[in-house]
Amino acid sequence: MKFYILSVCLLLSTTYLSAQAYDGRDDQKFQVGANLQSNGTGIMTSYDYGLGENISIGATATYLLGINESVSASTWERFDAKARFSAHLGNIIGLGDEVDIYPGLDLGLKNFGFHMGARFFFSDGLGVFTEFGFPIAKYKTENLEPAEKLHNQFMVNIGAVFNFL
Repeated sequence: MKFYILSVCLLLSTTYLSAQAYDGRDDQKFQVGANLQSNGTGIMTSYDYGLGENISIGATATYLLGINESVSASTWERFDAKARFSAHLGNIIGLGDEVDIYPGLDLGLKNFGFHMGARFFFSDGLGVFTEFGFPIAKYKTENLEPAEKLHNQFMVNIGAVFNFL
């Protein structure tokens, strides 16, 4: 029994040590998680493709499933899509291979914005992430209806990340 437990621990630690949060050129990550913002919660997905040792491009889409009952929002107002650029700093600042921190810029349907995220991988293919973002420049700035403020404010994403490398 002790041998079995020791073998499982050794296997898990080996898998843990081989995890790569960002592997550079041709690295591919898919994230799915919850989107949390004022007056709404929903689901978000994102895909990142590595262009170089520390940069990636990608896309993200968010749809708010639950909104405050005081906000009347159409399907279009609940949805947002963005192209994104990220700089991966994990290896630059000396974090382990399983951790990545990535700031970046977004160009979306609602605004031009900033995001900052972190990923932690448990194994080669599975990890968790958290991100926050906010708009730098909104396309419409005056007299925003409550539904127009959706996706045009501070938001937080949390969820799972998958490695397609």
